[in-house]
Amino acid sequence: MKLSVIIPVYNEVHTILKIIHQVREVPLDKEILVVDDGSTDGTRDLLRESGEGIKLFCHQTNQGKGAAIRTAIPHVTGDLVVIQDADLEYDPSEYSKLIGPIVNGKADVVYGSRFLGGPHRVLLSWHSIGNKIVSTLSNMLTNLNLTDMETGYKVFLAEVLKRIKIESNRFGFEPEITAKISQMGCRIYEIPISYWGRDYTEGKKISWKDGIAALYWILKYNLFRRRPRKSNTYTSKTSL
Repeated sequence: MKLSVIIPVYNEVHTILKIIHQVREVPLDKEILVVDDGSTDGTRDLLRESGEGIKLFCHQTNQGKGAAIRTAIPHVTGDLVVIQDADLEYDPSEYSKLIGPIVNGKADVVYGSRFLGGPHRVLLSWHSIGNKIVSTLSNMLTNLNLTDMETGYKVFLAEVLKRIKIESNRFGFEPEITAKISQMGCRIYEIPISYWGRDYTEGKKISWKDGIAALYWILKYNLFRRRPRKSNTYTSKTSL
């Protein structure tokens, strides 16, 4: 199976080439799609100069993670899609573990959870608490039991992701995609992953405002949208 790696990037001049190198080192058949989301720190120039072997797409202005993923999806040619953040918080060497349940026919979507016992940097307690709050609310409305709805490591069968209309431009992507794959009846697995979180001095971008916004997106995509009748798998032809 071929893996398509989507890397949304915004102002990550110090990490982008390192993460691309790490992705290239993974011994899987893959393609790398990088979407520069209006960077102003030299990231885009660096990608143009050194980005051989990648598909590069550029936004003229910063639009957000969801918009970057939406730009990349029509160009995906792989059987599986993984979302890879452009910082160094998530380890590409774990791809084989993440895609395992899909390759083995047990899942349609896999979430890499930071809260299932994998090694992680001890940092930012309030982010952990906020994550648990939004994950719990999302679970109550989707009837899932995810430990980490907001994880940046999500892997999809490409045909699943291509059938979803992504509407959120920014970090609303995470609750939106979770609501929609639940409504499609996708088989979802969680896998423990390692996590090396950054603090704000190291360039972390998500803030408490995004946590408040996540509550809005959870309610919007779970309560205020027409729900298709859920099947045992996503194989119904409904697109969301």
